Amino acid sequence: MDLPLLLVALILGIVEGLTEFLPVSSTGHLIIVGDLLGYNDDTSKVFKIVIQLAAILAVCWDYRERLIKVAVGLPTQPAAQRFVGMLFIAFLPAAILGLMFHSTIKGLLFNPITVATALVVGGLIILYVEKRAYHPRINDVDEMGWGDALKVGFAQALAMIPGTSRSGATIMGGVIFGLSRKTAAEFSFFLAIPTMFAATAYDLYKNWDLLRLEDLPVFAVGFVASFVAGMWAVKSFIKFISNHTFVAFAWYRIAFGLFVLATWYFGWVEWSEA
Repeated sequence: MDLPLLLVALILGIVEGLTEFLPVSSTGHLIIVGDLLGYNDDTSKVFKIVIQLAAILAVCWDYRERLIKVAVGLPTQPAAQRFVGMLFIAFLPAAILGLMFHSTIKGLLFNPITVATALVVGGLIILYVEKRAYHPRINDVDEMGWGDALKVGFAQALAMIPGTSRSGATIMGGVIFGLSRKTAAEFSFFLAIPTMFAATAYDLYKNWDLLRLEDLPVFAVGFVASFVAGMWAVKSFIKFISNHTFVAFAWYRIAFGLFVLATWYFGWVEWSEA
């Protein structure tokens, strides 16, 4: 598909912002949509890092009052120290495993077919989780214990497989471990901040030589689109799950994943293999 690069940047920025904090896999969507639009060269790797950063800043802005309160109280307030400590504990599994397997996973699994398969499997898992009896014992992030944070952290580590969804893994993990849907989603948002900042910094370091001044307009369009879409998605998602289950997201994942697999199996779309 031959589209002007700025339009491609706009589309991918919106895709990133809308999907980053939903349990549908933003990385998976970027891989599939980027491949479909023909934007999957080396420059696209840096572009996707930049628009991910915009999505992180969107959630930071949305929760700015809570984050400022924690930052101000960190030197003296036990509640703020405990909150940061829990995020650190939850962050560790993905950080350690990511450093160990980051390059291998990117080299072997970052392709549309792997993503589509993971979307379907993840959707089935969400359906299974939602069929279980729902009796949350934790209704606020501040009620979480250290063990709860660590278990959610290990759930997040599963999202290194593209198509799994970082938010999907942490939210579903949280629900399985006793968090309410809203609490699991909010903790997933907070946990995204150190996790994604670290991943973005690492990816920028690894791909620093690919940065070029002439790509600035494309990156700027994608950045703004991702930031705006991300802010809307976070607010809408929290409002939605206050009164609904995650079943709709599960069926979306399954339908989208099966569609991509069908286009590959019948040869309707020539997907890249890496």
